[in-house]
Amino acid sequence: MNEQAESSLAVALKYDGENAPKVTAKGSQELAEQIIALAKKHNVPLTENKELVTLLSTLELGEEIPEILYLAVAEVIAFAYMMKGKVPKGFEAN
Repeated sequence: MNEQAESSLAVALKYDGENAPKVTAKGSQELAEQIIALAKKHNVPLTENKELVTLLSTLELGEEIPEILYLAVAEVIAFAYMMKGKVPKGFEAN
């Protein structure tokens, strides 16, 4: 989940560990607040990145993120994994 409070813009991503992450929710103002509230209710890690959420908000629901955003989104996913105490497939915690 990626949020930006200043502009009231939010984008939710889903990553299955195999395919590119997909946009599962997006919205501005009231809808963004609802997306963020729902994420908090379900303990989904949140992060703020104005530039990234602006770019992701241009994608359609269900659309995979473009390759150019892989690195930036990988950092968000890595953050979410760490917050949940998880490691990606093929990696073992030492």
